[in-house]
Amino acid sequence: MTESCTATEFPYLHGFSPTEQARLVKQARLAESTVFRDIDYTGARRLLEVGSGVGAQTEILLRRFPDLRVTCVDLNAQQLDAARANLAAMPWLEGRYALHCTDATDLPFEPRSFDAAFLCWVLEHVPAPARVLAEVRRVLTPGAPVYVTEVMNASFLLDPYSPNVWRYWMAFNDFQIDSGGDPFVGAKLGNLLLAGGFRDVATRIKTFHLDNREPARRKQMIAFWEELLLSAADQLLAAGKVDRGTVDGMRRELRQVQNDPDAVFFFSFVQARTVVY
Repeated sequence: MTESCTATEFPYLHGFSPTEQARLVKQARLAESTVFRDIDYTGARRLLEVGSGVGAQTEILLRRFPDLRVTCVDLNAQQLDAARANLAAMPWLEGRYALHCTDATDLPFEPRSFDAAFLCWVLEHVPAPARVLAEVRRVLTPGAPVYVTEVMNASFLLDPYSPNVWRYWMAFNDFQIDSGGDPFVGAKLGNLLLAGGFRDVATRIKTFHLDNREPARRKQMIAFWEELLLSAADQLLAAGKVDRGTVDGMRRELRQVQNDPDAVFFFSFVQARTVVY
């Protein structure tokens, strides 16, 4: 099921091109073992996925938890069209998901419609995360587990030091803030969830710390990071946040670090687990 999209969209840092949509699928698979470690929806049947995008996390949820039926909500019709195509290519998932184009601050569902919820890389992009969480809580049954995974962009470190990468990264975060998002929202999840009436809030710091112990994965991650940063390049250039020299320098430095035998890539994010009462 896919609804027509009439919701008001918020600015999205990365855009909605086919290249970006493919990157989201790659990102979900690259991060799956880290993101989904410790996530447990055993016993849940009706899960709400907020900000489901192209369905990349939806596929993982359905694969890992075969008893789930996932209701996906997203603001963007292009993303939902991509999700419909991606999920339809896996016929074994048929009948286990529904796609809704809607604003997560005004969900079209009755109270207690779901017995679990999943949010991943979503709250960083919305101007009112507290309102999203309040709506999620409204439509959940008592005892429903909720997992929220969010960025903490201040944690990023790349060695050897790369000044253009650093300048670009600061502009990347500034642009997200100017657009109403929050690249540091992961550190605030505990406060947001408590204020939203959730209980038993627990957070884990999860980290990609890649060095000579995993050289192949390190190289893969740095190559992916270049794709991630470039996804915002057109918007950053148009907004005057960076110049072409910084973009070109960032790309050159990432290639150099990718091939450095002693490179280090470090990035942490925050995952919260909570329960509705």
